[in-house]
Amino acid sequence: MTDWGQEFAEEARTERPDLARLCLLVGAALDPDVTQADLDEAEIELDRLSGLLPYGARPPRAWAAALGELLGAREGFHGVSADYQRLESSLLHHVLRRRRGLPILLSVVWMEVARRAGAPVYGVALPGHFVVGIGDPHAPMPEQVLTDPFAGGRGMTGTDAELLVAGATGETLDPSMLLPADPLDIVRRILNNIRSWAAPRPERSDVALIALDLALLLPSHPAHLRYERAQLLVRRGDFLTGAAELELYAEVVSAVEPTAADRIRSRARAARAMLN
Repeated sequence: MTDWGQEFAEEARTERPDLARLCLLVGAALDPDVTQADLDEAEIELDRLSGLLPYGARPPRAWAAALGELLGAREGFHGVSADYQRLESSLLHHVLRRRRGLPILLSVVWMEVARRAGAPVYGVALPGHFVVGIGDPHAPMPEQVLTDPFAGGRGMTGTDAELLVAGATGETLDPSMLLPADPLDIVRRILNNIRSWAAPRPERSDVALIALDLALLLPSHPAHLRYERAQLLVRRGDFLTGAAELELYAEVVSAVEPTAADRIRSRARAARAMLN
């Protein structure tokens, strides 16, 4: 049996992590039916799509138009609100087959196809809605082109981005929000989305656990994820393992938050008592 988690950890720690491969390994870990052949098929599809784009230098707006025409119009990649209710919308191999997905996964398709064709493309992690940037990310908006793969590759103006941020956060657009997203941060956001999908579905706590385990394999991660994992193990009935992880987390936080550490140790004792 393939250890997808081990492959994920190894790829995440390379000097230049491959975004497409990391996303495909997330899908492999979460989809028990996936084989290596499925991952190869997905990579071949990305290569095929990129081969339909003319290779070479062109202005950012020309790249955006070509991508929208190919991926949005001809190939039918887009998203609808119902996609937020499907786990498949966060799994790259399914997105490539269905032509549907969440904004961040559709953006991964745009980026990976464009990158293979030589486009200066990057992800833009706007609050609440991931989009794609093309061109020089440090240039003003007329030279920095934004496109929304969820809308089939619709172009975005600076006003569009400002309205999107205001709607999601109530705040104004900060220029730092338009800078390229790091590949590992993109994967981390995908795993957060998967955990959010699983949270109101107790019967899919297995999905939440796998997503947490993958997030913990990334080179850096918030310490609270270990606490979250311990609580999830307890909810799943693995009281001994959950209690042990709660105690380990209590040791981590005891130096800076002794009161919180005592509460966590109390929860560990309560978890162990569930076995009596």
